[in-house]
Amino acid sequence: MNGKIVGGVILAFALIAGVSLYYLQVYHFYDEVATETVEIRLTPIHEGAPEPIPAAGIEAIDATSSPIRFRACFTTPLSQALLTETFRLYDGAEPLNAPGWFDCFDATEIGAAIQDGRAIAFLSEESISQGVDRVVAVFDDGRAYAWHQLNAEFRD
Repeated sequence: MNGKIVGGVILAFALIAGVSLYYLQVYHFYDEVATETVEIRLTPIHEGAPEPIPAAGIEAIDATSSPIRFRACFTTPLSQALLTETFRLYDGAEPLNAPGWFDCFDATEIGAAIQDGRAIAFLSEESISQGVDRVVAVFDDGRAYAWHQLNAEFRD
C-alpha cells in the first residue's frame, strides 16, 4: 500500500512539473508588444544605419527571457523589387517557430516561401543583441514577418 502512495505522489509531482514547464515555455515568458513601440527597419545595401520602412497591422510578441523570442507579422506597401534594390538581403534566414497561440506567424510556411522564392529575407538589424540578428521576410503580396535568429557569432 505504501508503494502505491509514494508512486502516486511522484506521479502527481511529475504531472504538475510537466504542466508548469509547458505553461512557462508557451505562455508565461511571452508578452504581446504594443504596436506603437515596434518599428520595422531594414539595413541599406550601402553602409548606414537601419532605416524604418512603412509597416501596417503590426502584431508582435517578445520575451525578456531570451533574445530570440521576438516575432512580428505586418504588411508593407513596398514592393520586393524596390526592397531588393535598396536593402541588404539576408542569407541563411531560418524563421523560428512561434507559440501556437500567435497564429499569424507560421515558421514552416515562411521558411518554405523563402526557399522557393515567394518571399525574400532582408537584414533588419545586425547584432540587435549579442550574436542575434533581426530578420524580415517580405512576400510579393506585401505580407511580411520579422524574427530574431542567431548569427555567425553563435552558430556552429
